[in-house]
Amino acid sequence: TVYLFDRREEESELGDRVLQVEERSDYARFRASVCQTLGISPEEKFVITTTSRKEITCDNFDDTVKDGVTLYLLQSVNQLLLTATKERIDFLPHYDTLVKSGMYEYYASEGQNPLPFALAELIDNSLSATSRNTGVRGIQIKLLFDETQGKPAVAVIDNGRGMTSKQLNNWAVYRLSKFTRQGDFESDHSGYVRPVPVPRSLNSDISYFGVGGKQAVFFVGQSARMITKPADSQDVHELVLSKEDF
Repeated sequence: TVYLFDRREEESELGDRVLQVEERSDYARFRASVCQTLGISPEEKFVITTTSRKEITCDNFDDTVKDGVTLYLLQSVNQLLLTATKERIDFLPHYDTLVKSGMYEYYASEGQNPLPFALAELIDNSLSATSRNTGVRGIQIKLLFDETQGKPAVAVIDNGRGMTSKQLNNWAVYRLSKFTRQGDFESDHSGYVRPVPVPRSLNSDISYFGVGGKQAVFFVGQSARMITKPADSQDVHELVLSKEDF
């Protein structure tokens, strides 16, 4: 099953189309199926891409078009998305996500204030994302208590390189290391280079030893909203996780 968003034109339908892909299908047959489903002439020029703007071709079809994947139908790979889309993420929450927020309760029972530990995890993504900035490295932590604007929240904002939709999904599925895993996963900190130590300062090495982010999220609050834009892309990705979902 593949979910396809037609975003070639501004007046395209908002929802997605569901396509059933045969087990031994290839790109040519898949493209023909797309044309038939959407009523497109086979001679019309268009591209099919992943949500990370990776074009589907004969060479990568088998590795890219998997069950449950979300795809775009566009005029070109770099076409501006004229309306928003949604991507399905089906997963069992990682054990750490559900239970490790309890380690902050342990800190509290030992007489330590657990909040600094939680905040350290929350800024870890920003530290890693900005570690290779050539210009100003900006990280802001905001405590929001204006209930007219929504529930109280902790916001961490940075000017780092951002994450693709696949990297963002992987962050949701389970905690990956800083190093790209082999296979279908794309680390949220691929291409990591250990920073030069700077005395009495924070570099991006908090997560070098496996510190994550999701446990801290569910210790501080009930939900998390991540908004990110890759530096080399025009797409903005948003992910919402709620403890109620688990």
